Parts: sequence; C-alpha cells; structure tokens
Amino acid sequence: MSPIDRRTLLLGLAGGTGLLLTGCAVPSGGRDSGSKAAPAVAGDDPKNPFGVKTSDRLDVVIFKGGFGDDYAKQVEETYKQAFPGAQVKHSGLQKLQETLQPRFVSGTPPDVIDNSGAAALNAVTLQKGGQLLDLKALLDAPSVDDPKVRVRDTLLPGVVESGTLGDTVASVNYAYTVTGFWYNQDLFEKNGWVYPKTWDELVALCAKIKASGIAPFTYQGKFPGYFLEPLMQMMAKTGGAETLAAVDNLEPGAWQSQPVADAVGAIEKLVKNGYILQGSEGLSHTEAQQAWVDGKAALIPCGSWLENEMKSTTPKGFRMAVGPTPAVTAQDKLPATAISASSSEGFIVPKDAKNTAGGLEFLRLLLSRSAASKFSELTGSMTTVKGAGANVTNSPALTSARKAVEAAGANTISFRFGGWYGDLYAAGSSAMGELLTGRVDAAEFMKRTQAAADKIAKDSNVVKYHR
Repeated sequence: MSPIDRRTLLLGLAGGTGLLLTGCAVPSGGRDSGSKAAPAVAGDDPKNPFGVKTSDRLDVVIFKGGFGDDYAKQVEETYKQAFPGAQVKHSGLQKLQETLQPRFVSGTPPDVIDNSGAAALNAVTLQKGGQLLDLKALLDAPSVDDPKVRVRDTLLPGVVESGTLGDTVASVNYAYTVTGFWYNQDLFEKNGWVYPKTWDELVALCAKIKASGIAPFTYQGKFPGYFLEPLMQMMAKTGGAETLAAVDNLEPGAWQSQPVADAVGAIEKLVKNGYILQGSEGLSHTEAQQAWVDGKAALIPCGSWLENEMKSTTPKGFRMAVGPTPAVTAQDKLPATAISASSSEGFIVPKDAKNTAGGLEFLRLLLSRSAASKFSELTGSMTTVKGAGANVTNSPALTSARKAVEAAGANTISFRFGGWYGDLYAAGSSAMGELLTGRVDAAEFMKRTQAAADKIAKDSNVVKYHR
C-alpha cells in the first residue's frame, strides 16, 4: 500500500483511513481542484527559508496515539528558541476528523497536523478540495543539518512518493514502520524456541508452543486488518513484487493468483490447527497486544509502534523482537529476510492555515536529525530521516526492527491499495477476520477480495492510481 500510514489503516476499517477517510467536509461552494502552491523560499536565509514571523502564533495538532506527542513538544521548544517570543499552541488528539472538520469548514484549520489514527482526516478529499498546501517547497528547502542539502535529500527512498497524490505532495510521512510477527525474546530463549525461517518450521514451532500451554498466535480481533500485513508480505515473497503490484493496480484476477492462494492457505492452516488464541476475535488491538505481553500468546502481527503503545503495561526488561514472515514455499521469489517496511505518520499543512510558513518550518525542524533521533529515543521507532536514531540503543524493539531492515536490504515490502482504495482494504480486513475465525476458507477469502477489487475497478467515480 501506499506506506501512508499503516497503523491508521489497520485501525480504520470503515472505508479506509489516513489519506482515504471518507466524509471530510469541504466548505460549502467547494474550492478549485488542486493545492495552493507553497510559499516561496524566502531569500537566502537558511535559518528561516519560509519567512516565519515571530508575531504569528503557531497552531500544532498531533495525533496522540502509539507514538504519543512528546516528540512534537520537543520540536515546538526548538521552534520557540528559533523564533523567540513566538506563541505555540499544542493539541494532542485522537479524534482528528471530529475535532478538526468544523475548523476546515469554517476556514480556520491548524497550521500543521499529524494526520494519523483511526479518525484521521481524509487527505484525498482535502487535496481534491484544494485545502492542502503542496509541500514541495518544504522538500526543496535547505535542511536544518546542512543548508547545502535539501530536505528531500535527507529522507529515505520512497518517502516523498508515499505522500504524493497526482502532482501534489499532500503529506510527508515521519515514522518508518517495520511490520512482522513480534515475539518475546526471553520467552523464546527460555523455551529453546528459534524464530522460524520457513512456514513448515513455523507450524512445527506452533505445535511446540501449544504443547507448552501457550497459544502460538493472537491478533487484534476487532481490527483484523493487522493480519493483512503479514499476508501481503507472504504474497510478495511467494510471487515477487509483481504480485502486490497487480493487487494495487486492480488487475483482473490479481487476488486469484497462485501466490495469493499459497499465502492465504498458509494462514488458513494456522486456524485449522487451532494455533490462534481463543477469544482473539473479540479483542481490541491493545487488548490483544496485552494478552501477548502477558504471555498468553507467543506471536502477534504488528508494526514497530508496538513497544511504545504498550510501554505503560509492559514489564521492565521485556525484550520485544520482530521477525519477517517465514518463507511460504521453497520457490519463494524473495528471501525469507524480506520484510514489510514503509513510512507512516503523515503530516499535512492546510492551505487556509493562518501561519503556513510556521507550519512548514515546524516540519523542517521535525525532519532534522536531532529531532528524528529524539523521536526514536522516545518512541522506540525509526523515522524517515536517513541515519537518524542510529545510536539510540534504549529500545529492544527499535534495535530488532533496525536489524530486520538491515537484513532485508533491498527486499523491503510495501503495498499501496490500502491507501488508494479504502473500501478494498475494508473488504480485505473483513474477509481476513472471517478467515481467522474459520467462518470462511481460503477460497472464499480470495473470492471476496477479488469481488471487492473488481467493483472498484468498474466504478468510474473512483479515482484510479497505478504503480
């Protein structure tokens, strides 16, 4: 998917989220299509390229979810140091759409928004309504760390593309999320369990785990899209990148291919063997993750925000680790080390904000190496800033995720249909929930997802994307 915001999609079942939440209002009368050009870079001052005025108050809204908002407060302090006397209003929210929609309608949106979470704004609708600033000026501005280097050149590959809609850079993603199966290193070492490289090894391990009295797997039952993530990883491994490209591009029969059948069938085998914690279907994401932390299950699919999201209830010294999905077949086209890794936590600047220059400058400071490293230190997660956080060692989850990305090398996996077509993602999540409870088999899962993809492909009202 567009690595727009993986956690947002996972939690937003109703018609997609992040860039695709439906129903975000446009002011009556609408606006011209397309985004306003960002302010021109002001003069040659690398310390203030957007011409920020100290007299203009900065209004910052941060999604206060798995990553919290302390990292943003640090950047706000840096902003005030750079512009002494500037007033900064900080809001840490979860229900962004409910809270901010009236402000967009009235033409008084915040200056910068971390547009994430299950209740994120529909950035596609906002962009189509001409309500978002094009962030190209931010990307072409001098970076904080080296004025000779543009901001865009400090970001990991694919970050700019992930927030681009048509010709507009609608958002800039900040977190770099690694998704896979998470496990407790101490629990595995205590029992002599070794993280598997192949699906057959995984099934054998599950038998041992179950025999020990622990459920091999649990999952975020109320948000079964969490298990779509490993499925996409498995599909990419079995069939290569073209398998996911076909799904993203709504190609006929994409969900009916042999690689999809192999991957879905492998997950179905876990269900049939009774390797899922009973009652998982009724658990929220945090309830399932707590069950895993409590040792009721050995493995859980999740992204690298897991450690920070569960830190208040996780025992001190708990060593979380992430592993890629094991190889499904002996003929897999990608190595077992291939893993899902993509950018998320998209930031936007509303066109009608009073202080767009301040919003852009906040993001420029946020994308500095020091701010990004602080984010990693506080959240245990990587960012999209190259090299940032490399020396942060206080997080086992971060260390594990970093090693997984290094082991994957060029074989990192992402897909885009979740960000492009919310209804398809919702249909896939729903079908996955049915598969994990045994109410449908692999064939029915493939039938339902293909039907959902075909419906969107035929709908002329849905804007189509391609990669």
